[in-house]
Amino acid sequence: MKDKTEYIKGANPYLPLWEHVPDGEPRVFEYGGETRVYVYGSHDTEQNAYCGRDYVVWSAPVDNLADWKCHGVCYAASDHSILYAPDVVKRGDTFYLYAAEACGSRIMAAESKTPWGPFINPVQTDLGFDPAVLVDDDGRAYAYWGFCKSYAAELCDDMAHIKRQTLREHLIGHTKGYQESSDGYEDENDAFFEASSIRRVMGKYVFIYSKRYFTPVPSLGVDTPNNGFLSYQYSDSPLDGYLPGGDISFNGGEILKKPDGTGEMTYRWGNNHGSIERINEKWYVFYHRQTGTDEFARQAMMEPIDVAIGSDGRLYIGDVTYQDGEPVSSAPVEMTSSGANVNGIDAYKIISAGYACHIHGKDSSAYIKAVYDQTDSVSSPVVNIKEGTTVGFRYLQFGNTPPRCVAAEVITDGEVMVNVRIDGHRGRVVARLGFDKEESVRSVPVEVGIIGRHAVYFEFCAGEGVLSEFVGFTFDRAELAG
Repeated sequence: MKDKTEYIKGANPYLPLWEHVPDGEPRVFEYGGETRVYVYGSHDTEQNAYCGRDYVVWSAPVDNLADWKCHGVCYAASDHSILYAPDVVKRGDTFYLYAAEACGSRIMAAESKTPWGPFINPVQTDLGFDPAVLVDDDGRAYAYWGFCKSYAAELCDDMAHIKRQTLREHLIGHTKGYQESSDGYEDENDAFFEASSIRRVMGKYVFIYSKRYFTPVPSLGVDTPNNGFLSYQYSDSPLDGYLPGGDISFNGGEILKKPDGTGEMTYRWGNNHGSIERINEKWYVFYHRQTGTDEFARQAMMEPIDVAIGSDGRLYIGDVTYQDGEPVSSAPVEMTSSGANVNGIDAYKIISAGYACHIHGKDSSAYIKAVYDQTDSVSSPVVNIKEGTTVGFRYLQFGNTPPRCVAAEVITDGEVMVNVRIDGHRGRVVARLGFDKEESVRSVPVEVGIIGRHAVYFEFCAGEGVLSEFVGFTFDRAELAG
């Protein structure tokens, strides 16, 4: 493992592990003869509070969503305040950034002639928390915003102020969690919380938002109020008539199915924000997950999704189920370690434990530690691992030639045996690695042949009170020396 120099990049999270850009709005723009997908989001740099005081822009070519480039800072708050979630749209030859200054209480519109900024000449808008903007096919622009209550309106030509006669309150039903008293617009089952985003999909207007669930969702292991979902409603009109759609993503990790049909989360859910985008004829959902022990070091995630419209005009987004070729239902897509690598990430490169999408055990205290050292080799370790914890990665690609050995780095204060399993956290054991205080890097033979795409899990078996830290691993086609 120490002899290898190639580290996984562009997996899930798709940005470097040291970068923390949540609330990501993906946008495909053509500029200078090149078409790229750009991500605009908050910037978790405060480390002890949400977000930061600047925005950075990352982009990737539409034909290689593992090759992300940082364009640097595109905007800093005019008064050095905290910037919450932004949005960016193009109208004519100008790009407009909607910057959420002062923790989202003041929305500024700034402009640039390039998609990466810098965005200049900010003016205060009529918009509110978590702004989202749509430039329609006819050139008219619409804005959406809100916290625990949704608003929408058509924008004036200055792209900053709204046409007051078009203002809509309660675009959809909202959460009751922060209301002092009922206003008659609450919806326990489909409750708008925050994170407005707007898209055109198959001729429909699609309003994407963070839902706050109050009704249990047994199939996903949700039995308490939860806002780890990105959900959607859709309409034939930009400002009214929205119908319930469903949930696109959920950041609670791999969902384990129990014998009784209910589910169990394997990752610590937290707030969610993002959107969907069509890239090279394929649709993806962009969202975020949590690292550390709070919500102040979130990471940008993406998954391929399916989009379909039924013969009755209903729009399905996410993991779509078909019957006789007709879409009949949809559910949240699974949270993976793969991102855009739909065939799995390369098992033969060095893989940080920080790409895990499954951290599970009787004691749920293990977590991915946030890192900020801006190097390719930095690893976000899974720390505070106790007896019986499994750390899983969905999915790895082994190709047509099976690996001969597996190497891992585990730092422990005692002795620990690590079983390497495939296809499930209780799946077949293909290797066993032993670690102690003196030896943190071990390589052992793989006991069975593995080819193609598989989920891989590391099961930690240790004595009572032993704590371990999982740094990373790799597989190799070469035999062990000696």
